[in-house]
Amino acid sequence: MRSDTVKTGMQQAPHRSLFNALGMTKEEMKKPLVGIVSSYNEIVPGHMNLDKIVEAVKLGVAMAGGTPVVFPAIAVCDGIAMGHIGMKYSLVTRDLIADSTECMAMAHQFDALVMVPNCDKNVPGLLMAAARINVPTVFVSGGPMLAGHVKGQKRSLSSMFEAVGAYSAGTMSAEDVEEFENKVCPTCGSCSGMYTANSMNCLTEVLGMGLKGNGTIPAVYSDRIRLAKHAGMQVMEVLRRNIRPRDILTEKAFYNALTVDMALGCSTNSMLHLPAIAHEAGIELDLDVANAISAKTPNLCHLAPAGYTYIEELNEAGGVYAVMNELNKKGLLYTDLITVTGKTVGENIEGCVNKNPEVIRPIDNPYSETGGIAVLKGNIAPDSCVVKRSAVVPEMMVHEGPARVFDCEEDAIAAIKGGKIVEGDVVVIRYEGPKGGPGMREMLNPTSAIAGMGLGSSVALITDGRFSGASRGASIGHVSPEAAVGGPIALIEEGDIIAINIPENTINVKVSDEELERRRKNWQPRPAKVTTGYLSRYASLVTSANRGAILEIPKVQ
Repeated sequence: MRSDTVKTGMQQAPHRSLFNALGMTKEEMKKPLVGIVSSYNEIVPGHMNLDKIVEAVKLGVAMAGGTPVVFPAIAVCDGIAMGHIGMKYSLVTRDLIADSTECMAMAHQFDALVMVPNCDKNVPGLLMAAARINVPTVFVSGGPMLAGHVKGQKRSLSSMFEAVGAYSAGTMSAEDVEEFENKVCPTCGSCSGMYTANSMNCLTEVLGMGLKGNGTIPAVYSDRIRLAKHAGMQVMEVLRRNIRPRDILTEKAFYNALTVDMALGCSTNSMLHLPAIAHEAGIELDLDVANAISAKTPNLCHLAPAGYTYIEELNEAGGVYAVMNELNKKGLLYTDLITVTGKTVGENIEGCVNKNPEVIRPIDNPYSETGGIAVLKGNIAPDSCVVKRSAVVPEMMVHEGPARVFDCEEDAIAAIKGGKIVEGDVVVIRYEGPKGGPGMREMLNPTSAIAGMGLGSSVALITDGRFSGASRGASIGHVSPEAAVGGPIALIEEGDIIAINIPENTINVKVSDEELERRRKNWQPRPAKVTTGYLSRYASLVTSANRGAILEIPKVQ
């Protein structure tokens, strides 16, 4: 056993004395040490129930013959961090989570791991760590929140942000906003739509790192506790068979993830996280492949914010495996890949039927013949940018309009709420990328303000920042290269005409190459917004969004 390094032999007598100090018995020391990475805290609604999940995992590990040992991972609530300096600290935690988990696992020589995440950066951060550490690992999340109910309709967090925009537009009263405030988030769990947390938890099932239901069983269901016990038991079976993350996280597994991503209509943040996870597994996932996969993958789900169904309904309809089984009817998945169940993808999804064709469209009656996310390129984004195509209204799939240029999120929000943005405009928010932000803030506040002001079907927004999975509309993010490194988005001027064509995967500013080159010669880098602390270190190491905003030591010239 790997843990014998710290448990067995005369040289390890000092180590054993410290295990004794933990109250650990000789019998426990003879068993495999299983680290349980707990993301529990009391500030994130998606994490407040993880103590219950962790206790269930511990019981499962012990029942199957292991010794469970809990250690923590941090997590930020993107909703609470939204719209202020706190959002600079969201994406950057993904790497802190991966780094700190690697440190704990390697320092203490665990034989296996169970990862217990739930929210936006926590899931990919722990997947990155799993690929690095490469000991047998199983994931079990805390589960999604139930949808809220306001005025007879199901609602979620995105409705709350849009309600604030509606109040600014004078179409909603303060009393109505308060009703939304009290009802849209009714339980613990990750927010109830196909936002980033639920996207990544669903994709963890697809990648083969989580058990059936990991992405969809609601946080408040007892099924979630049973799932956690089974995850604890299953990690011992994965350890016995020595199935490791890098055996599971193959190139074909990531192609499966991109395929199901397109069918589900996942958050555009998945286009940041999948390349970063793949990188840790030794795979360079080029986003150019995303459009090729999208071209042959039908969009089967319109979950909130793209539609009016929620994760709880996806769960009742058969969950992620039912979606995969629909896709497999056209041979769109690699089914011979091993997973943490000990079975192949094909064995996992066999017999998983679609129980509600209104929630999961049958493969021959999709919402669209192409996938939910598109990668665009053009003279604004030579490397790439991304849009959640399934959340864009038909009339905005092709759009031309004048650029309204802002060098930070706050200035854009002030203009939107001040009535200075009108139908046809293209709002440009730049210097908010991985380096320029730093931290690549989510733009849920401006996209929600646009929707709340009644402009969601007539105004586009492009940014080198990113979007919450709760954003909808023609919201185009991850523009690469970003403004801070002199990307063309930095050269756009007020009033330039921007042409967006999502079906053709293009985005361009209608300015000549000669004019852009003239502007480039006059462009000067902006002073760093943050010069101390973790954000400063992050900005010095982070790469472009099209590479997953991974950290990389600069090459010495």
